[in-house]
Amino acid sequence: MNWHEVGPEVFVRRYDELDLSVGLVVGGEFALVIDTRGDHVQGAELAAAVRRVTALPWQVVITHGHFDHCFGTSAFLPAPVWAHERCPGFLASTADQQRAEWVAHYRREGADGIADALAGSAPDRPDRLVSDRAAVDLGGRTVQLLHPGPGHTDHDLVIAVPDAGAVFAGDLVEQGAPPDFGDAHPESWPAAVDGVLALEPAVVVPGHGEPVGPDFVRAQRAELAAVAELCRDHRLGLLSAEQALHRSPYPAETTRTALNRS
Repeated sequence: MNWHEVGPEVFVRRYDELDLSVGLVVGGEFALVIDTRGDHVQGAELAAAVRRVTALPWQVVITHGHFDHCFGTSAFLPAPVWAHERCPGFLASTADQQRAEWVAHYRREGADGIADALAGSAPDRPDRLVSDRAAVDLGGRTVQLLHPGPGHTDHDLVIAVPDAGAVFAGDLVEQGAPPDFGDAHPESWPAAVDGVLALEPAVVVPGHGEPVGPDFVRAQRAELAAVAELCRDHRLGLLSAEQALHRSPYPAETTRTALNRS
């Protein structure tokens, strides 16, 4: 597992487990770690990997409150932990359910080591909360944290590195699999992706999968817009669920989840 540099001192590390992609931005005085993996063992592995790149003091930003992105934060403490202002409430209300669901998943898969680590992990409360946007000075470079509106969750944060043309989109963008609508706002998601594209990135790092260009994001935005229209028409009684499933660009299970969330 290696770091891949997508811009000057901007790195992505991609894991086989859930095809998760995390990030690292190195400034003159601080490093910013983008997401911390799914349990305290995975977080410790990531922290060690960061230390092989830089010895600078780190800060952490959480793109959203799903376990695979933030249950490893304890490995980075004490440190400032940035997140959207609704992230702590989401974690408080869902962490136990997320843990139980995914521990059971890993047990079924025979991945008892991951299950044990997750069972012993809990998310740490972010202490630097963002409403709409914030700037993080890393020393000689400034990283922008932006909330583009509800999409994959109601508390997604996008991390923009303007001097590198790089944007970390979290799970607002997915490469290699359909987007996850489990906690989504399907009818608002396309507008959130518009917020990503408005940053005019050269490269976008999705929460899962490999880095992509803006053309990929625009194509996914069109798919999300098609699903948003299906969800709206179904909500208004203009379209049956079966008709929506037939017309969706995504698999039936994904589309059903989106319809249920609308």
